[in-house]
Amino acid sequence: MLKHNYEYGVILSDALKVTWKIEDLIGGDKKLNFNRPFLPDSLAGVNGLKCLNLGEKLKLNQIRGNSYLYLFGFVEEFILPYVLQHAHAHVHLEDKQAVRAFVTFAEEEAKHQQLFQRFAEEFAAGFPVKCGVVGPARDVAAVVLGHSALGVGLVTLMLEWMTQRHYVDSVRTDEALDPLFCSLLRHHWMEESQHAKLDTLLVDELAEKAGPEDIKKGIDDVLAIGGAFDGLLAAQSKLDLEALSKILNRQFTDAEREEISAAQVRAYRWTFLGSGLTHPNFIKTVTELSPEGAKRIAEVAPVFS
Repeated sequence: MLKHNYEYGVILSDALKVTWKIEDLIGGDKKLNFNRPFLPDSLAGVNGLKCLNLGEKLKLNQIRGNSYLYLFGFVEEFILPYVLQHAHAHVHLEDKQAVRAFVTFAEEEAKHQQLFQRFAEEFAAGFPVKCGVVGPARDVAAVVLGHSALGVGLVTLMLEWMTQRHYVDSVRTDEALDPLFCSLLRHHWMEESQHAKLDTLLVDELAEKAGPEDIKKGIDDVLAIGGAFDGLLAAQSKLDLEALSKILNRQFTDAEREEISAAQVRAYRWTFLGSGLTHPNFIKTVTELSPEGAKRIAEVAPVFS
C-alpha cells in the first residue's frame, strides 16, 4: 500500500554500522557546558522573550534541554514494548532478518532511555535547582498502548521523523550550542533515522491488513494521542517556569508569566507535534494510507506550528 524501497535486510545492515556506547558520549571528562545553550532557539523559543535578559534566557534554554531529552525518554516508554510486541509477531515468519531488525530497534530504544537517564543525572549534578517533570511515564505509556496498533505505529513514525528534522534542520548548523548536547542529539538521530524506515515497513504491514474503518481509527488515534500529549506539554511548560523562578530567585508578574508561558507552549507544540505532523515523509505516508486522513491532520497541524 505504501510506496517505499525499504527492506528489512538493508535496514538491519545499516543499523549495525551505527555503533556507539553511552560511555562514549557522556561521563568522565565529557561534561555539559553550562555556559552554552543546549537547544537551538527554533526548539527552545526563548530569544524573543522581552522580560528575560540573556543570562535568564540561557537558564530557560538549559531547562528546556533537560525536559527535551526527558520527554523523548518518556515517549520511548511506549515505543519499546510496542516494538517488542511486533518483534514477537515476526518470530515464526520466514523473514528472520525482520525479527533481528525489530530486536535491534528495541535494543536501541532501551539504550536511548539509558542515555537520557545518564544525561538527567549529569544535568542534575551541574544545575543548581531540581527541575520538575511530568509523569509517571509508565502510566502514560499504558494509555497510549490502549489505542490501535496502526495509530501507535503512526505516532511512533512521526516522532522518529521529527528527530531528523530537529537535528538536520536546526541542531547541526548551530555552532553556539553545547557540543556534548549536540553529540547526544546527533547519535540519537543516527539510530532514529533507521527506526523511521523500519517503522514505515511496520505501518505498511498493518495497513495491508486493515480495512477503511481500521485506517480511519488509526488516524483518529494519532489525533487523540497528539491531543493528550499537548496537555502534557502544557503541564511541562508550567514546571519549567517554576524551575526558572527558583534558579533566578525571581517572582514573575502576571504579565511576565503570560509572556513566558505563551512562548513556551508554542515552542513545545512545534517541537513535539508540529514538526512531526508536517514532516514531508510523515505526510507522504498518511496521504498514501488515507487522503482524507491526511486532510484532517493538515487541518490540525497549524495549531501546533
